[in-house]
Amino acid sequence: MPRKTFDEFKKFIARGNVIDLAVGIVIGAAFTAIVQSLVKDIVNPLLGIVTGNLDFSNYFMALNGRTYETLAQAREAGAPVLAWGSFITAIINFMIIAWAVFLLIKAVNKIEDLVDGENEEEMEPRPKPPTAEELLTQIRDELRHSKK
Repeated sequence: MPRKTFDEFKKFIARGNVIDLAVGIVIGAAFTAIVQSLVKDIVNPLLGIVTGNLDFSNYFMALNGRTYETLAQAREAGAPVLAWGSFITAIINFMIIAWAVFLLIKAVNKIEDLVDGENEEEMEPRPKPPTAEELLTQIRDELRHSKK
């Protein structure tokens, strides 16, 4: 690799935005695992109770015309399948992730607004100090007032 390209790469990778992005990806991957568990272990069973024990993740249609007990068995047999239940589960995952991200961004914006409000107070323009003429005028008026 040419030296110039390597130097450009080092400069690129050292940028704060790239590091922030990398951290975001790692956290996002961990967050995805949490959401998938939430959907699989909590939401789907609750939906199952409401819908009469429907398990969306196991709904599929084998395209080879054969019948299989489970999606796993159909895939094991190498059958082409439309796993529409898995698709519904993915949509539920997406909606939960989107909702969580929405709430997170809303909270961050609220915090930024609070911080910006504090900074605005600190950045209020201070009154200009009096000019020399104004000071001399005040001194003159005080002297006149004290002589009376």
